[in-house]
Amino acid sequence: MAFNSALYDDIIDAFTVDTEHLREAAADFRQDMRLGLAGSPDSSLRMLPSYLGLPTGAERGDYLALDFGGTNVRVLLYRLEGNGKYEVLSHVAKPLKVDGVYDFVGAEATGEEMFDFIAALVDEAVSGDHATPYLLGHTFSFPSSQTNINDARLIIWTKEFAAKGVEGEVVNDLLRAALVRQGLSNVTPNSVINDTVAVLLAAAYINGDTKIGAIYATGHNTCYLEPYTGTAQPPMILNMESGGFSKLVPNRFDIALDAASEKKGEQRLEKMVAGRYMGELFAMALAELLGATRRTYGFTSVDLGRMLEDVSEGAEVTAKIVEEMTGAVLLSEDAVRVRDLARAIVVRSVRLIAATFVGTLWQITAGGEVRSQHIAVDGSVYEKMPLVKETMMRAFSELLGDAVRFKVNRKLNAAFIVRVFLHASVFSCGLLCF
Repeated sequence: MAFNSALYDDIIDAFTVDTEHLREAAADFRQDMRLGLAGSPDSSLRMLPSYLGLPTGAERGDYLALDFGGTNVRVLLYRLEGNGKYEVLSHVAKPLKVDGVYDFVGAEATGEEMFDFIAALVDEAVSGDHATPYLLGHTFSFPSSQTNINDARLIIWTKEFAAKGVEGEVVNDLLRAALVRQGLSNVTPNSVINDTVAVLLAAAYINGDTKIGAIYATGHNTCYLEPYTGTAQPPMILNMESGGFSKLVPNRFDIALDAASEKKGEQRLEKMVAGRYMGELFAMALAELLGATRRTYGFTSVDLGRMLEDVSEGAEVTAKIVEEMTGAVLLSEDAVRVRDLARAIVVRSVRLIAATFVGTLWQITAGGEVRSQHIAVDGSVYEKMPLVKETMMRAFSELLGDAVRFKVNRKLNAAFIVRVFLHASVFSCGLLCF
Protein backbone atom coordinates (compact mmCIF):
# COMPACT_ATOMS: atom_id res chain seq x y z
CA MET A 1 0.00 0.00 0.00
CA ALA A 2 1.42 3.35 -1.06
CA PHE A 3 1.53 6.35 1.26
CA ASN A 4 -1.25 8.93 1.12
CA SER A 5 0.37 11.71 -0.92
CA ALA A 6 -1.63 14.54 0.65
CA LEU A 7 -0.79 13.34 4.14
CA TYR A 8 2.87 12.98 3.23
CA ASP A 9 3.03 16.50 1.82
CA ASP A 10 1.33 17.84 4.96
CA ILE A 11 3.91 16.14 7.19
CA ILE A 12 6.85 17.45 5.15
CA ASP A 13 5.35 20.95 5.28
CA ALA A 14 5.06 20.65 9.07
CA PHE A 15 8.83 20.15 9.29
CA THR A 16 9.75 22.91 6.81
CA VAL A 17 11.18 26.26 7.94
CA ASP A 18 11.31 28.80 5.10
CA THR A 19 13.52 31.90 5.02
CA GLU A 20 10.82 34.17 6.45
CA HIS A 21 10.28 31.94 9.49
CA LEU A 22 14.03 31.46 9.84
CA ARG A 23 14.52 35.22 10.07
CA GLU A 24 11.65 35.54 12.54
CA ALA A 25 13.22 32.85 14.72
CA ALA A 26 16.59 34.67 14.72
CA ALA A 27 14.96 37.99 15.59
CA ASP A 28 12.78 36.47 18.30
CA PHE A 29 15.82 34.73 19.78
CA ARG A 30 17.75 37.98 20.00
CA GLN A 31 14.74 39.70 21.56
CA ASP A 32 14.52 36.94 24.17
CA MET A 33 18.24 37.46 24.90
CA ARG A 34 17.64 41.16 25.50
CA LEU A 35 14.65 40.45 27.71
CA GLY A 36 16.67 37.89 29.65
CA LEU A 37 19.51 40.35 30.20
CA ALA A 38 16.96 42.81 31.57
CA GLY A 39 15.60 40.19 33.95
CA SER A 40 12.20 40.08 32.30
CA PRO A 41 9.96 37.10 33.11
CA ASP A 42 8.82 37.21 29.49
CA SER A 43 12.12 35.70 28.30
CA SER A 44 12.36 31.95 27.79
CA LEU A 45 16.18 32.14 28.01
CA ARG A 46 17.78 31.87 31.45
CA MET A 47 20.97 33.91 30.65
CA LEU A 48 22.90 32.32 33.52
CA PRO A 49 26.25 33.90 34.47
CA SER A 50 29.36 31.69 34.33
CA TYR A 51 31.62 34.17 36.21
CA LEU A 52 34.21 33.56 33.51
CA GLY A 53 35.74 35.50 30.65
CA LEU A 54 37.85 33.96 27.89
CA PRO A 55 41.26 32.25 28.32
CA THR A 56 44.55 33.72 27.13
CA GLY A 57 45.95 30.46 25.69
CA ALA A 58 49.00 30.67 27.97
CA GLU A 59 47.64 28.62 30.90
CA ARG A 60 49.64 25.61 32.18
CA GLY A 61 49.27 22.70 34.64
CA ASP A 62 47.82 19.18 35.23
CA TYR A 63 44.10 18.95 35.95
CA LEU A 64 41.17 16.55 36.14
CA ALA A 65 38.03 17.19 34.17
CA LEU A 66 34.58 15.66 34.48
CA ASP A 67 32.08 15.95 31.64
CA PHE A 68 28.57 15.06 32.86
CA GLY A 69 25.39 15.69 31.01
CA GLY A 70 24.78 13.42 28.07
CA THR A 71 24.71 9.74 27.25
CA ASN A 72 28.21 9.16 28.61
CA VAL A 73 30.17 10.47 31.57
CA ARG A 74 33.78 11.31 30.72
CA VAL A 75 36.71 11.88 33.08
CA LEU A 76 40.07 13.12 31.83
CA LEU A 77 43.45 13.81 33.33
CA TYR A 78 45.22 16.32 31.10
CA ARG A 79 48.16 18.71 30.95
CA LEU A 80 47.96 22.26 29.62
CA GLU A 81 51.26 23.29 28.06
CA GLY A 82 50.56 26.90 27.08
CA ASN A 83 50.49 28.38 23.57
CA GLY A 84 47.16 26.64 22.99
CA LYS A 85 48.75 23.18 23.42
CA TYR A 86 47.74 20.29 25.69
CA GLU A 87 48.21 16.57 26.34
CA VAL A 88 45.59 14.08 27.52
CA LEU A 89 47.15 11.81 30.15
CA SER A 90 44.15 9.51 30.69
CA HIS A 91 40.54 9.28 29.54
CA VAL A 92 37.68 7.20 31.00
CA ALA A 93 34.12 7.20 29.60
CA LYS A 94 31.07 5.11 30.48
CA PRO A 95 27.30 5.42 29.90
CA LEU A 96 25.00 6.31 32.76
CA LYS A 97 22.49 3.71 31.59
CA VAL A 98 22.90 0.23 30.15
CA ASP A 99 19.59 -1.48 29.45
CA GLY A 100 19.09 -4.51 31.65
CA VAL A 101 22.27 -3.83 33.64
CA TYR A 102 22.03 -0.47 35.44
CA ASP A 103 20.25 2.87 35.19
CA PHE A 104 21.49 5.96 37.02
CA VAL A 105 19.27 8.46 35.16
CA GLY A 106 15.76 7.08 35.65
CA ALA A 107 13.27 8.02 38.34
CA GLU A 108 14.18 4.96 40.41
CA ALA A 109 17.82 6.06 40.72
CA THR A 110 19.13 8.31 43.49
CA GLY A 111 21.63 11.14 43.33
CA GLU A 112 23.93 9.26 45.71
CA GLU A 113 24.01 6.23 43.40
CA MET A 114 24.66 8.43 40.38
CA PHE A 115 27.56 10.33 41.96
CA ASP A 116 29.09 7.18 43.46
CA PHE A 117 29.22 5.82 39.89
CA ILE A 118 30.94 9.01 38.74
CA ALA A 119 33.43 8.95 41.64
CA ALA A 120 34.45 5.42 40.62
CA LEU A 121 35.25 6.74 37.12
CA VAL A 122 37.42 9.48 38.64
CA ASP A 123 39.25 6.80 40.62
CA GLU A 124 39.89 4.91 37.40
CA ALA A 125 41.16 8.05 35.64
CA VAL A 126 43.81 8.66 38.34
CA SER A 127 44.69 4.93 38.42
CA GLY A 128 43.73 4.62 42.07
CA ASP A 129 46.05 7.45 43.17
CA HIS A 130 44.63 8.59 46.54
CA ALA A 131 47.61 10.77 47.49
CA THR A 132 48.46 13.27 44.74
CA PRO A 133 46.39 16.46 45.05
CA TYR A 134 44.19 17.07 42.02
CA LEU A 135 41.92 19.97 41.13
CA LEU A 136 38.82 18.87 39.22
CA GLY A 137 36.71 20.93 36.89
CA HIS A 138 33.14 19.78 36.44
CA THR A 139 31.15 20.43 33.28
CA PHE A 140 27.50 20.00 34.21
CA SER A 141 25.19 20.40 31.26
CA PHE A 142 21.85 21.02 32.95
CA PRO A 143 20.11 24.27 33.92
CA SER A 144 21.77 25.44 37.13
CA SER A 145 21.94 28.60 39.20
CA GLN A 146 25.36 29.90 40.22
CA THR A 147 26.65 32.70 42.41
CA ASN A 148 30.32 31.79 41.85
CA ILE A 149 32.56 29.52 39.75
CA ASN A 150 32.82 26.87 42.46
CA ASP A 151 29.26 25.67 42.86
CA ALA A 152 26.06 25.26 40.88
CA ARG A 153 22.59 24.28 42.09
CA LEU A 154 20.54 22.14 39.68
CA ILE A 155 17.35 23.96 38.70
CA ILE A 156 15.70 21.18 36.73
CA TRP A 157 16.69 17.95 35.03
CA THR A 158 16.44 17.91 31.23
CA LYS A 159 17.04 15.29 28.50
CA GLU A 160 14.72 12.89 30.38
CA PHE A 161 17.03 12.63 33.41
CA ALA A 162 14.99 12.01 36.56
CA ALA A 163 17.26 10.70 39.36
CA LYS A 164 15.92 11.65 42.80
CA GLY A 165 17.63 13.96 45.25
CA VAL A 166 19.55 16.16 42.79
CA GLU A 167 17.16 18.92 41.70
CA GLY A 168 17.65 21.89 44.02
CA GLU A 169 21.00 20.57 45.30
CA VAL A 170 24.54 21.92 44.86
CA VAL A 171 26.03 19.38 42.46
CA ASN A 172 29.65 19.80 43.58
CA ASP A 173 28.56 19.04 47.16
CA LEU A 174 27.10 15.75 45.91
CA LEU A 175 30.26 15.03 43.92
CA ARG A 176 32.57 15.96 46.80
CA ALA A 177 30.75 13.60 49.19
CA ALA A 178 30.93 10.76 46.63
CA LEU A 179 34.67 11.31 46.13
CA VAL A 180 35.23 11.05 49.89
CA ARG A 181 33.22 7.81 50.00
CA GLN A 182 35.49 6.53 47.20
CA GLY A 183 38.62 7.42 49.21
CA LEU A 184 39.49 10.33 46.90
CA SER A 185 39.80 13.11 49.47
CA ASN A 186 42.84 14.25 47.44
CA VAL A 187 40.55 15.31 44.57
CA THR A 188 39.01 18.77 44.99
CA PRO A 189 36.10 19.86 42.74
CA ASN A 190 36.88 23.57 42.54
CA SER A 191 34.86 24.69 39.53
CA VAL A 192 31.62 23.77 37.81
CA ILE A 193 30.43 25.06 34.47
CA ASN A 194 27.93 24.20 31.80
CA ASP A 195 29.26 22.07 28.94
CA THR A 196 28.56 24.83 26.43
CA VAL A 197 30.82 27.12 28.43
CA ALA A 198 33.46 24.37 28.38
CA VAL A 199 33.19 24.14 24.59
CA LEU A 200 33.60 27.90 24.20
CA LEU A 201 36.59 28.07 26.52
CA ALA A 202 38.16 24.99 25.00
CA ALA A 203 37.97 26.47 21.52
CA ALA A 204 39.03 29.95 22.67
CA TYR A 205 42.18 28.42 24.21
CA ILE A 206 43.21 27.64 20.62
CA ASN A 207 41.30 30.32 18.66
CA GLY A 208 41.04 33.56 20.61
CA ASP A 209 38.34 35.03 18.36
CA THR A 210 35.73 32.47 19.49
CA LYS A 211 32.73 34.15 21.13
CA ILE A 212 29.95 31.52 20.81
CA GLY A 213 29.94 27.90 22.02
CA ALA A 214 27.23 25.30 21.52
CA ILE A 215 26.29 21.69 22.18
CA TYR A 216 24.49 19.82 19.40
CA ALA A 217 24.10 16.26 20.62
CA THR A 218 21.66 14.42 22.91
CA GLY A 219 20.57 17.88 24.02
CA HIS A 220 21.14 21.40 22.73
CA ASN A 221 22.38 24.60 24.31
CA THR A 222 24.39 27.71 23.44
CA CYS A 223 26.50 30.21 25.38
CA TYR A 224 28.28 33.38 24.31
CA LEU A 225 30.54 36.18 25.53
CA GLU A 226 28.21 39.04 26.44
CA PRO A 227 30.08 42.30 25.85
CA TYR A 228 27.76 44.40 28.07
CA THR A 229 28.46 47.29 25.69
CA GLY A 230 27.91 50.68 27.30
CA THR A 231 27.77 49.33 30.86
CA ALA A 232 30.26 49.12 33.69
CA GLN A 233 30.11 45.32 33.68
CA PRO A 234 33.09 43.43 32.21
CA PRO A 235 32.40 40.90 29.42
CA MET A 236 31.21 37.54 30.76
CA ILE A 237 30.23 34.19 29.25
CA LEU A 238 26.50 33.64 29.70
CA ASN A 239 24.84 30.24 29.51
CA MET A 240 21.53 30.86 27.79
CA GLU A 241 20.02 27.39 28.28
CA SER A 242 18.81 28.00 24.75
CA GLY A 243 17.13 24.59 24.58
CA GLY A 244 14.36 26.27 26.60
CA PHE A 245 13.66 28.86 23.89
CA SER A 246 9.91 28.77 23.39
CA LYS A 247 9.12 31.53 20.85
CA LEU A 248 8.60 29.02 18.05
CA VAL A 249 5.42 27.54 16.57
CA PRO A 250 5.42 23.77 17.20
CA ASN A 251 3.81 21.34 14.79
CA ARG A 252 1.47 18.58 15.93
CA PHE A 253 4.34 16.12 16.37
CA ASP A 254 6.24 18.58 18.57
CA ILE A 255 3.12 19.04 20.68
CA ALA A 256 2.58 15.29 21.06
CA LEU A 257 6.24 14.68 21.94
CA ASP A 258 6.14 17.40 24.59
CA ALA A 259 2.94 16.00 26.08
CA ALA A 260 4.59 12.59 26.50
CA SER A 261 7.89 13.94 27.85
CA GLU A 262 9.21 13.89 31.41
CA LYS A 263 9.11 17.73 31.65
CA LYS A 264 6.01 18.95 29.84
CA GLY A 265 6.21 22.51 28.58
CA GLU A 266 9.96 22.70 29.14
CA GLN A 267 12.87 22.72 26.65
CA ARG A 268 10.68 23.40 23.64
CA LEU A 269 13.52 24.21 21.21
CA GLU A 270 15.57 21.25 22.42
CA LYS A 271 12.67 18.91 21.74
CA MET A 272 12.54 20.22 18.16
CA VAL A 273 16.27 19.97 17.38
CA ALA A 274 18.25 17.66 19.67
CA GLY A 275 19.44 14.13 18.95
CA ARG A 276 17.44 12.80 21.89
CA TYR A 277 14.18 13.69 20.14
CA MET A 278 14.67 13.62 16.36
CA GLY A 279 14.12 9.86 16.21
CA GLU A 280 10.89 10.18 18.20
CA LEU A 281 9.56 12.89 15.90
CA PHE A 282 10.39 10.72 12.89
CA ALA A 283 8.70 7.70 14.47
CA MET A 284 5.47 9.60 15.11
CA ALA A 285 5.38 10.96 11.56
CA LEU A 286 6.11 7.54 10.06
CA ALA A 287 3.40 5.96 12.21
CA GLU A 288 0.88 8.36 10.64
CA LEU A 289 2.03 7.40 7.16
CA LEU A 290 1.74 3.72 8.03
CA GLY A 291 -1.73 4.19 9.51
CA ALA A 292 -0.46 3.08 12.92
CA THR A 293 -0.70 6.21 15.05
CA ARG A 294 -1.03 4.23 18.27
CA ARG A 295 2.25 2.38 17.62
CA THR A 296 5.58 3.51 19.00
CA TYR A 297 8.85 2.77 17.27
CA GLY A 298 12.33 3.06 18.72
CA PHE A 299 13.99 5.15 16.00
CA THR A 300 16.99 7.25 17.02
CA SER A 301 19.01 10.05 15.44
CA VAL A 302 21.55 7.35 14.51
CA ASP A 303 18.88 5.67 12.38
CA LEU A 304 18.14 8.98 10.67
CA GLY A 305 21.84 9.43 9.97
CA ARG A 306 21.99 5.97 8.35
CA MET A 307 19.03 6.88 6.16
CA LEU A 308 20.68 10.11 5.04
CA GLU A 309 23.83 8.17 4.15
CA ASP A 310 21.70 5.95 1.89
CA VAL A 311 22.45 7.24 -1.62
CA SER A 312 20.79 4.33 -3.48
CA GLU A 313 18.20 5.31 -6.07
CA GLY A 314 15.47 3.28 -4.40
CA ALA A 315 16.56 4.00 -0.80
CA GLU A 316 17.11 0.30 -0.16
CA VAL A 317 18.98 0.85 3.12
CA THR A 318 16.17 3.08 4.38
CA ALA A 319 13.58 0.45 3.47
CA LYS A 320 15.53 -2.21 5.35
CA ILE A 321 15.79 -0.03 8.48
CA VAL A 322 12.06 0.64 8.42
CA GLU A 323 11.25 -3.04 7.95
CA GLU A 324 13.51 -4.02 10.84
CA MET A 325 11.95 -1.41 13.14
CA THR A 326 8.29 -1.61 12.12
CA GLY A 327 7.75 -4.79 10.11
CA ALA A 328 6.42 -2.71 7.21
CA VAL A 329 7.67 -3.51 3.70
CA LEU A 330 7.90 -0.27 1.72
CA LEU A 331 7.52 0.30 -1.96
CA SER A 332 10.62 1.86 -3.47
CA GLU A 333 8.90 5.22 -3.96
CA ASP A 334 7.78 5.22 -0.33
CA ALA A 335 11.26 4.34 0.90
CA VAL A 336 12.54 7.43 -0.92
CA ARG A 337 9.81 9.47 0.75
CA VAL A 338 10.82 8.11 4.17
CA ARG A 339 14.42 9.11 3.51
CA ASP A 340 13.20 12.58 2.56
CA LEU A 341 11.19 12.71 5.80
CA ALA A 342 14.35 11.98 7.78
CA ARG A 343 16.07 14.71 5.78
CA ALA A 344 13.29 17.22 6.53
CA ILE A 345 13.51 16.58 10.29
CA VAL A 346 17.30 16.94 10.33
CA VAL A 347 17.28 20.03 8.10
CA ARG A 348 14.68 21.73 10.31
CA SER A 349 16.82 21.02 13.33
CA VAL A 350 19.93 22.55 11.76
CA ARG A 351 18.12 25.61 10.41
CA LEU A 352 16.55 26.44 13.76
CA ILE A 353 19.91 26.17 15.52
CA ALA A 354 21.54 28.34 12.83
CA ALA A 355 18.84 30.96 13.43
CA THR A 356 19.72 31.08 17.14
CA PHE A 357 23.40 31.51 16.25
CA VAL A 358 22.54 34.46 14.00
CA GLY A 359 20.36 35.99 16.72
CA THR A 360 23.34 35.68 19.05
CA LEU A 361 25.66 37.34 16.52
CA TRP A 362 23.20 40.21 16.22
CA GLN A 363 23.23 40.60 20.00
CA ILE A 364 27.04 40.52 20.23
CA THR A 365 27.43 43.20 17.55
CA ALA A 366 24.47 45.32 18.73
CA GLY A 367 23.56 45.99 15.12
CA GLY A 368 27.10 46.67 13.96
CA GLU A 369 29.43 44.79 11.65
CA VAL A 370 29.78 41.06 12.24
CA ARG A 371 33.52 40.46 12.37
CA SER A 372 35.34 37.31 11.32
CA GLN A 373 35.20 34.82 14.18
CA HIS A 374 34.83 31.19 15.20
CA ILE A 375 31.75 29.42 16.50
CA ALA A 376 32.57 26.32 18.55
CA VAL A 377 30.18 23.39 18.27
CA ASP A 378 30.58 20.06 20.03
CA GLY A 379 28.41 16.97 19.98
CA SER A 380 27.55 13.77 18.19
CA VAL A 381 24.87 15.27 15.95
CA TYR A 382 27.16 18.03 14.71
CA GLU A 383 30.06 15.65 14.23
CA LYS A 384 28.28 12.65 12.70
CA MET A 385 24.93 13.60 11.19
CA PRO A 386 25.00 14.06 7.38
CA LEU A 387 23.89 17.44 5.98
CA VAL A 388 24.55 19.41 9.18
CA LYS A 389 27.45 21.60 8.13
CA GLU A 390 26.26 22.45 4.61
CA THR A 391 22.71 23.11 5.82
CA MET A 392 24.02 25.44 8.51
CA MET A 393 26.07 27.35 5.99
CA ARG A 394 23.06 27.81 3.70
CA ALA A 395 20.97 29.08 6.59
CA PHE A 396 23.69 31.59 7.48
CA SER A 397 23.78 32.80 3.88
CA GLU A 398 19.99 33.27 3.85
CA LEU A 399 20.12 35.41 6.98
CA LEU A 400 23.43 37.24 6.57
CA GLY A 401 23.65 37.60 2.82
CA ASP A 402 25.49 36.05 -0.06
CA ALA A 403 28.58 38.12 0.67
CA VAL A 404 29.24 36.07 3.76
CA ARG A 405 32.10 33.57 3.37
CA PHE A 406 32.25 30.36 5.38
CA LYS A 407 34.91 27.78 6.01
CA VAL A 408 34.74 24.60 8.06
CA ASN A 409 37.89 23.94 10.09
CA ARG A 410 39.33 20.57 10.91
CA LYS A 411 38.02 18.92 14.07
CA LEU A 412 39.95 20.07 17.11
CA ASN A 413 40.63 18.32 20.38
CA ALA A 414 40.75 21.42 22.55
CA ALA A 415 41.66 21.85 26.22
CA PHE A 416 39.75 24.14 28.52
CA ILE A 417 42.12 26.04 30.72
CA VAL A 418 40.07 26.44 33.88
CA ARG A 419 40.13 22.82 34.98
CA VAL A 420 37.98 21.48 32.16
CA PHE A 421 38.56 19.48 29.01
CA LEU A 422 36.04 18.74 26.34
CA HIS A 423 36.19 17.63 22.68
CA ALA A 424 35.33 20.67 20.60
CA SER A 425 34.40 20.71 16.94
CA VAL A 426 35.03 24.16 15.56
CA PHE A 427 33.86 25.74 12.38
CA SER A 428 35.00 29.16 11.24
CA CYS A 429 32.65 31.75 9.80
CA GLY A 430 34.31 34.49 7.81
CA LEU A 431 31.46 36.94 8.36
CA LEU A 432 31.75 40.20 6.45
CA CYS A 433 28.47 41.86 7.34
CA PHE A 434 24.77 41.21 7.70
